[in-house]
Amino acid sequence: MWAIRRTPSIARRISSRSQTFSAATFRASYTEHQVPEPSCGTRLLNRYYSYQHSQPTLNHHYSSMAGTKSSGEEDDDLMDGFSELEDATTDEVQEKNVEDEGDDGTVSEPEPPEDEDDDTIAPKKTHQPKRAFSVLFKVIMDSRVGHVQKALDKWLEKGEKISRSDISVALIELRKRRMYDKALQMSEWLELRKQVEFAEKDYSSRVDLIAKVRGLNAVEIYIGKIPELFKTEMVYRTLLANCVQIVHATKAEQVFNKMKELKFPITAFTCNQLLLLYMKTNKKKIAEVLLLMEKENVKPTLLTYRVLIDIKGQSNDIDGMEQIVEAMKAEGIDLDIKIKAALAKHYIYGRLKEKAEVILQEIEGNDLKSNRWVCSVLLPLYAALENVADVNRVWDVCKSNPQLDEYIKAIDAFGKLKKVEEAEAVFDQMSKKFKRIPSKHYATMLKVYANNKMLSKGKDLVKRMGESGCQIGPLTWDSLVKLYVEAGETEKADSILRRASEQSRIKPFFDTYLLIMDQYAKRGDIHNAEKIFHRMRQDGYVSRLKQYHSLLRTYINAKVPAYGFRERLKADNLFPNKAMAEELGRVDVFKRTAVSDLLD
Repeated sequence: MWAIRRTPSIARRISSRSQTFSAATFRASYTEHQVPEPSCGTRLLNRYYSYQHSQPTLNHHYSSMAGTKSSGEEDDDLMDGFSELEDATTDEVQEKNVEDEGDDGTVSEPEPPEDEDDDTIAPKKTHQPKRAFSVLFKVIMDSRVGHVQKALDKWLEKGEKISRSDISVALIELRKRRMYDKALQMSEWLELRKQVEFAEKDYSSRVDLIAKVRGLNAVEIYIGKIPELFKTEMVYRTLLANCVQIVHATKAEQVFNKMKELKFPITAFTCNQLLLLYMKTNKKKIAEVLLLMEKENVKPTLLTYRVLIDIKGQSNDIDGMEQIVEAMKAEGIDLDIKIKAALAKHYIYGRLKEKAEVILQEIEGNDLKSNRWVCSVLLPLYAALENVADVNRVWDVCKSNPQLDEYIKAIDAFGKLKKVEEAEAVFDQMSKKFKRIPSKHYATMLKVYANNKMLSKGKDLVKRMGESGCQIGPLTWDSLVKLYVEAGETEKADSILRRASEQSRIKPFFDTYLLIMDQYAKRGDIHNAEKIFHRMRQDGYVSRLKQYHSLLRTYINAKVPAYGFRERLKADNLFPNKAMAEELGRVDVFKRTAVSDLLD
């Protein structure tokens, strides 16, 4: 249980503070748009609820309610967890990209990183004219999977020396390529061979890598072995962020409790992680986190506002979303590019084309060529608007000398517009420019073929990927599975995923499993659906309503009673929402009775 132990009631404590948020003000905020209190947190909370008609329930505890969402919310997974800040001196963890609506949420292979907009959490990145080179990284890259430490031993025997800068660059490059297994082997080798004296950031980095490669249980065992001096806030917040990334609410709350017991400060980072967690598991608890921020005088960051904007946007509460923006402007906070992109995205999916175009024009500025860096932001948004002319226009600015990120955004944008030939042309141009293309870029092109049911071309691309020596991981598996599913070959997709899971220590995405499970559900194939459900547990995924919804639909389509289903939900600390309750009623009809037995 996540308990606020300092007082029996959050609301009572907060109401007693001077110039803070009272219970009366809290209630009034549902019906009044004016905010009587000057506090930043108060205004934020009032704006967040100004368009809602029911109060949240403020319990005396926070308890794990993973998966308890109202009908339709399960598909609103636009944000997952965090990613590392790729800084040469820091291996801290932070939030993951806000993903495009309609894309599959991913939980085991984070996207490239985004900085938290808070100087107290990590130093800002500096744009260096040329990327640093590390011989250590080259040795690791050239080694076979599972043989990193042997390769490093041989390298060391030649009399080579290792510096901190070499280690930092190697870690950054490995993380960029999602080679977490190799990065973990390097970290373990450095400590085993006593090449460096481990400090706080080294232990924090190890915690993050173990979580990605071996899971949370292995992390907890490792933390027990860390010297007490280095069991710091950074270590625990790294663990917290990993719990949030895999949507393990119970573990996340336990870690938060532990941090409180150790008297670590409640920071914007911690609160933002909780917001990200409850965005996916229990939106009713968002209010409790905001109250906690108010109580602890934690100033909202840009990420805080982005999460709240996304929650409102997902619910198609455009008025509420705009109220959050007003709260930001009232505090004198400028809207950054990420928030503008989030607003544009929600306007697009809310079918408010004119409002979306206004935001897009703000992002683009008066001269796109001089504002070139926003092209990768504009491409997917114009594609979502189905505006082929603007996608072509933005790509024309880039195509003389595109960056890797611009290539991938262009491929994806043309793919969404069903312009397969244009997407192929971008991919071919990229292939000629770079000797070694990252797996993510292959996976993006593979996704285009999958969405357009082009199985033959997809197979050829996978062969080409293998011949190039590119590492195939969860992102590629996801695209490959979708390719075969779209071609109607579910068993083949299942076989590919099973072999991939067995041959790699990195687990497939949650939604890759769910994609196959949904196909079995449509068929009413209980045996195979239950097998996928079991494999997800074996891979360490915490059960969520998404899985149970899919499994329950399997029983409904098979016209077979799901005995013990409610007990299974209860055992996983999940509670049926309205949609699932209705489905449970449908499946109960299939239960056998004494009369049905006589008739049979």
